Amino acid sequence: MILQRIGVLSCAKVFGAVYGGIGLIVGCMFALIGMFQGMFLGGTDLGAGAAAFGFLFGIGAIIFMPVCYGLMGFIGGAIGAFIYNLVSGFVGGMELVLREKPGSGAPGLAYSPAGPPAMG
Repeated sequence: MILQRIGVLSCAKVFGAVYGGIGLIVGCMFALIGMFQGMFLGGTDLGAGAAAFGFLFGIGAIIFMPVCYGLMGFIGGAIGAFIYNLVSGFVGGMELVLREKPGSGAPGLAYSPAGPPAMG
Protein backbone atom coordinates (compact mmCIF):
# COMPACT_ATOMS: atom_id res chain seq x y z
CA MET A 1 0.00 0.00 0.00
CA ILE A 2 1.19 3.49 -0.76
CA LEU A 3 0.19 6.51 1.29
CA GLN A 4 -0.50 9.12 -1.38
CA ARG A 5 -2.33 11.80 0.60
CA ILE A 6 -2.90 12.83 4.18
CA GLY A 7 -6.06 14.71 5.10
CA VAL A 8 -4.76 18.11 6.19
CA LEU A 9 -7.55 18.86 8.65
CA SER A 10 -7.62 15.37 10.17
CA CYS A 11 -3.84 15.42 10.65
CA ALA A 12 -4.04 18.90 12.17
CA LYS A 13 -6.76 17.78 14.63
CA VAL A 14 -4.75 14.76 15.76
CA PHE A 15 -1.55 16.78 16.19
CA GLY A 16 -3.47 19.52 18.01
CA ALA A 17 -4.95 17.00 20.46
CA VAL A 18 -1.62 15.25 21.07
CA TYR A 19 0.29 18.47 21.57
CA GLY A 20 -2.51 19.86 23.77
CA GLY A 21 -2.05 16.82 26.03
CA ILE A 22 1.69 17.41 26.10
CA GLY A 23 1.00 21.06 26.94
CA LEU A 24 -1.16 19.98 29.88
CA ILE A 25 1.71 17.89 31.25
CA VAL A 26 4.18 20.75 30.76
CA GLY A 27 1.68 23.18 32.33
CA CYS A 28 1.38 20.96 35.40
CA MET A 29 5.17 20.91 35.73
CA PHE A 30 5.26 24.71 35.56
CA ALA A 31 2.46 24.85 38.14
CA LEU A 32 4.50 22.69 40.51
CA ILE A 33 7.51 24.94 40.00
CA GLY A 34 5.34 27.98 40.72
CA MET A 35 3.90 26.34 43.82
CA PHE A 36 7.36 25.55 45.20
CA GLN A 37 8.57 29.03 44.32
CA GLY A 38 5.72 30.56 46.29
CA MET A 39 6.24 28.16 49.16
CA PHE A 40 9.96 28.88 49.48
CA LEU A 41 9.79 32.60 48.82
CA GLY A 42 6.70 33.16 50.98
CA GLY A 43 8.79 33.26 54.16
CA THR A 44 11.33 35.75 52.80
CA ASP A 45 11.26 39.53 52.57
CA LEU A 46 9.24 39.19 49.36
CA GLY A 47 6.43 37.72 51.45
CA ALA A 48 2.93 37.13 50.19
CA GLY A 49 3.57 38.78 46.85
CA ALA A 50 5.93 35.98 45.82
CA ALA A 51 3.46 33.33 46.97
CA ALA A 52 0.62 34.95 45.03
CA PHE A 53 2.80 35.27 41.93
CA GLY A 54 3.76 31.59 42.13
CA PHE A 55 0.10 30.57 42.48
CA LEU A 56 -1.07 32.74 39.57
CA PHE A 57 1.88 31.61 37.45
CA GLY A 58 0.94 27.97 38.06
CA ILE A 59 -2.76 28.46 37.27
CA GLY A 60 -1.85 30.44 34.15
CA ALA A 61 0.51 27.69 33.01
CA ILE A 62 -2.16 25.00 33.36
CA ILE A 63 -4.50 27.08 31.16
CA PHE A 64 -2.06 28.70 28.75
CA MET A 65 0.31 25.81 27.97
CA PRO A 66 -2.27 23.31 26.63
CA VAL A 67 -3.90 26.00 24.51
CA CYS A 68 -0.58 27.24 23.15
CA TYR A 69 0.83 23.75 22.54
CA GLY A 70 -2.45 22.56 21.00
CA LEU A 71 -2.61 25.53 18.64
CA MET A 72 0.99 25.09 17.58
CA GLY A 73 0.43 21.34 17.11
CA PHE A 74 -2.64 22.04 14.98
CA ILE A 75 -0.76 24.50 12.78
CA GLY A 76 2.32 22.26 12.57
CA GLY A 77 0.24 19.20 11.70
CA ALA A 78 -1.59 21.07 8.96
CA ILE A 79 1.65 22.41 7.49
CA GLY A 80 3.31 18.98 7.70
CA ALA A 81 0.39 17.22 5.99
CA PHE A 82 0.25 19.90 3.30
CA ILE A 83 3.98 19.57 2.61
CA TYR A 84 3.71 15.76 2.55
CA ASN A 85 0.90 15.98 0.01
CA LEU A 86 2.99 18.26 -2.20
CA VAL A 87 6.09 16.09 -2.02
CA SER A 88 4.24 12.79 -2.44
CA GLY A 89 2.84 14.09 -5.73
CA PHE A 90 6.39 14.23 -7.06
CA VAL A 91 7.95 11.13 -5.49
CA GLY A 92 4.92 8.85 -5.35
CA GLY A 93 4.20 8.65 -1.64
CA MET A 94 5.37 6.47 1.21
CA GLU A 95 5.09 2.70 1.05
CA LEU A 96 3.31 1.09 3.98
CA VAL A 97 3.29 -2.59 4.84
CA LEU A 98 0.19 -3.46 6.85
CA ARG A 99 -1.09 -6.75 8.15
CA GLU A 100 -4.42 -7.63 9.63
CA LYS A 101 -4.52 -8.64 13.26
CA PRO A 102 -5.83 -12.21 13.47
CA GLY A 103 -9.46 -12.31 14.43
CA SER A 104 -10.05 -8.58 13.95
CA GLY A 105 -11.43 -8.59 10.40
CA ALA A 106 -15.08 -8.47 9.53
CA PRO A 107 -16.49 -11.92 8.73
CA GLY A 108 -16.72 -12.67 5.03
CA LEU A 109 -14.29 -9.97 3.89
CA ALA A 110 -11.03 -10.77 2.16
CA TYR A 111 -8.27 -8.36 1.10
CA SER A 112 -7.84 -7.91 -2.64
CA PRO A 113 -4.69 -6.00 -3.72
CA ALA A 114 -6.44 -5.00 -6.95
CA GLY A 115 -9.03 -2.87 -5.21
CA PRO A 116 -11.39 -2.59 -2.26
CA PRO A 117 -12.15 -5.60 -0.07
CA ALA A 118 -14.13 -8.27 -1.88
CA MET A 119 -16.92 -10.32 -0.36
CA GLY A 120 -15.98 -13.94 -0.07
